[in-house]
Amino acid sequence: MKILTPSPTELTIGRAATPIAFIRAIVTGYRRLGMDPANALAQAQIPPALLETPDARVTAAQMEVMSGVAMQELDDETLGWFSRRLPWGSYGMLCRASLTSPTLEVALKRWCRHHRLLTEDIVLDFSQPRGSATIRIVEHTGLGELREFCLVSTLRYLLGYACWLVDSRIALAETTFPFPAPHHADAYHYLFPGPVRFDADTASLSFDARYLELPVRRDEKALQTMLQRALPLTVLQYRRDRLLVHSVAQILATDPAAAHTAEDVAAQLNTSVRTLHRQLKEEGVSLQRLKNEARRERAIKLLLQTRKPVKQIAAAVGFDSEKSFARAFREWTGVAPSAYRIGASAETPQPASPR
Repeated sequence: MKILTPSPTELTIGRAATPIAFIRAIVTGYRRLGMDPANALAQAQIPPALLETPDARVTAAQMEVMSGVAMQELDDETLGWFSRRLPWGSYGMLCRASLTSPTLEVALKRWCRHHRLLTEDIVLDFSQPRGSATIRIVEHTGLGELREFCLVSTLRYLLGYACWLVDSRIALAETTFPFPAPHHADAYHYLFPGPVRFDADTASLSFDARYLELPVRRDEKALQTMLQRALPLTVLQYRRDRLLVHSVAQILATDPAAAHTAEDVAAQLNTSVRTLHRQLKEEGVSLQRLKNEARRERAIKLLLQTRKPVKQIAAAVGFDSEKSFARAFREWTGVAPSAYRIGASAETPQPASPR
């Protein structure tokens, strides 16, 4: 598999926000295996002397190169954290195992379950307490001086993959770690936007359980591209939040016949009308378009699954007259409601005649 890396000029461009402690952790992984990290440090343009400077920081691009080279040289995607190596491609396998999931919930459950096939040094526990979703790391072995780097990387990669999978920011309710706040604690708020708590019982992250209903939006082609340069997922921040659009669609689907003004929808979502319109615009949709989609889906369902007259179906999806409904339905599908029903019936396979 070809690996894409930043160009030499990209390495030192941008804000140096990654703590040198994470680079030292990678160097520790080399030394545990009796290997020399000099090549990885050189390719990442990190002077060895910088490792001895506690307050030093490197850019995200330097961290990406250092990690990528180390994973290949060590043939270990976990850089020495666990009792046995996880060969190159292990996490790609986890991605593929969850890619065909219909929703984020199914994908995360698969990820946590399959991660245990790679190692039992840590186990990922998925739970849904009181309207939230929580992923907790259960440590089954001592991780030693690589503990912080292991726990931070495991949670951040999982969060980055989840956001990529549904193409949406996932707002975190809280992230916790079972150790005192490190000297570089300020970096955590960039890696895990939202409240971060140290000295907790376990490492975990929590978010609104409604995100679990978001559909998976990626396919194998997108995965192939992502895996060529997967490490940016650990720092990529998504602006868009698809939860709002998904929530609006759910509200409209419960009663397609209702007026559903912007004021009513915004109130149900505990947001302002201005924010509602702005976020819908960022997603490239409008409230009216979502209303039409909800009405269309409901109308098609009633046409195909019931024998209700078209006039009753028109009223059920919020139209004052059969004529206006028929005009709208023709714009949605290209045919009249009655023709759509007849056409669908004609395409339904009929049982074979008894011989």
